[in-house]
Amino acid sequence: MKRFFQTLPDLWFRAGFAPALIPLLPLSWLFRGAVSIRRFLYRHALLPSITLPVPVIVVGNLTVGGSGKTPLVLWLVERLKEAGWHPGIVSRGYGAGASGIFEVLPDSPAALAGDEPLLLVRRSGAPVFAGRDRAAAGARLLDRHPECDVLVSDDGMQHYRIGRLAEIAVFDARGAGNGCLLPAGPLREPLSRLSELAALVLNSCPAETAFPAVPAIPVFSMRLMGDEFYRLDDASIRRSAADLRGRPFHAVAGMGDPSRFFGRLESLGLEFEAHPFPDHHAYSAEDFAFARDGAVLMTEKDAVKCAGLTPRETWVLPVEARLGPAADGRSLFDVLLEKLNGSSIA
Repeated sequence: MKRFFQTLPDLWFRAGFAPALIPLLPLSWLFRGAVSIRRFLYRHALLPSITLPVPVIVVGNLTVGGSGKTPLVLWLVERLKEAGWHPGIVSRGYGAGASGIFEVLPDSPAALAGDEPLLLVRRSGAPVFAGRDRAAAGARLLDRHPECDVLVSDDGMQHYRIGRLAEIAVFDARGAGNGCLLPAGPLREPLSRLSELAALVLNSCPAETAFPAVPAIPVFSMRLMGDEFYRLDDASIRRSAADLRGRPFHAVAGMGDPSRFFGRLESLGLEFEAHPFPDHHAYSAEDFAFARDGAVLMTEKDAVKCAGLTPRETWVLPVEARLGPAADGRSLFDVLLEKLNGSSIA
């Protein structure tokens, strides 16, 4: 049974509906009902949500697993800074060993802070607070950093306890899979939820292949770009992809869709043996036994957890989000800025 559930993602994103998922459909229908009831309770204030004194922008998704949210959060925080805002970031801190609400610092241990919050604070330079209760994390952040005038939530679309000005959903090349809710499909909410969003961002994913019908909201294409690596043990040592071509490597990726990273390496002309790991995997030195006499390539998200665990020659590939305009020519930041400027909170 455990092995069957481990294969679910492959079945969810397979072309057509996999017959093996049929027994899970009743559970999927029950899950849909629970989601609908929960939404009703929050919509009618029967469950309390908290409105913070600054605008909140939520970057999330409807599917389980990673889709490229963190690079988009970094992109958005940078645009906000350029426009004169002072953003802070709240995160669930999935995989974090610390409990309650806590501030993530650049030197926080990855085992306590979680991989994504640690990457966010190191790359953005913005205050980052993490915790299961995103509203409480946001309130604590504003108490410690009163200069912040806008918050960006990394994930949290389904965390209705925190009030939000705008929501952005991110999908990767896998799209919405078979379109079913958990556990018969990858969705945490029905696709009809997209109509409530400020924008939809498609990470290397053509809209016509991702959804039966593209929602009537602004849609933006996103690509993750990067071709310069740095050494895990000394970030000042950098090499271009061209410098690393012609050598054999082991490539490691612990994310929702490891094939994204491996595909990027292939596009850079690198030769490697792929080693996928689960999203938010807690690495140990034994995980790298295959590479004791070789060199390793890895994602920046994995790198924050792997200091001292990998072979000495380990190269990390940082990426940055690049976004195209919507059909009407507006940028994603234009859409969000309209909401921020029209907000009574701002």
